[in-house]
Amino acid sequence: MTGRPVRIAPSILSADFARLGDEVRAIDAGGCDWVHVDVMDGHFVPNISIGPMIVEAIRPVTTKPLDTHLMIAPADAYIEAFAKAGSDIITIHAEAGPHLHRSLQAVRAQGKKAGAVINPGTPVSALENVIDIVDLILVMSVNPGFGGQSFIPDALNKLRQAKALIGDRPIDLEVDGGVTAENAGEIAKAGANVLVAGSSVYKGNDPATYAGRIDAIRTAAQAAQ
Repeated sequence: MTGRPVRIAPSILSADFARLGDEVRAIDAGGCDWVHVDVMDGHFVPNISIGPMIVEAIRPVTTKPLDTHLMIAPADAYIEAFAKAGSDIITIHAEAGPHLHRSLQAVRAQGKKAGAVINPGTPVSALENVIDIVDLILVMSVNPGFGGQSFIPDALNKLRQAKALIGDRPIDLEVDGGVTAENAGEIAKAGANVLVAGSSVYKGNDPATYAGRIDAIRTAAQAAQ
């Protein structure tokens, strides 16, 4: 359906932070495509997670792309720091400030891939005027701020709308929140090719389980494409 390869991006928000380096190595060995880094500021979202120093710390332990999701406002002041720390993709929320176009330009000026994110209450139309300067669109399928939430079904409609907006442009369509092997098929059918999975990969924090969980999500998504 999408024409772009399925990519599984486990979120380290659900990792055991006492052994974060090993948790990143474990999903890498388990076959993840990207490592999703959820950055929260306690202001834009009701939680505080990690900063550039953590990105810098995990950068040497994997060669997989670091997919850095900035749930912070304002974001512009921190783009350079996250870029220098080793992020490969930096995604900015449409709701995080008045100048989304400028923020995306700032990411590209650092030589990084730029992504635009929309929350559940934000329409896809908010991205129409930046579609030609993004490498990725991220549709939130939960309200950001906490891991372990349930998938919001209306996100499927938004994925279809975002896919239509993308058209034949070489843009990845990512979804974040409540992704499991059970709903990965309908998510991929709606157009997403990058699936962020936190607790559905890391639950129990047993590295022996990660490869099987990543594979189950990938298999379900690929079967639906």
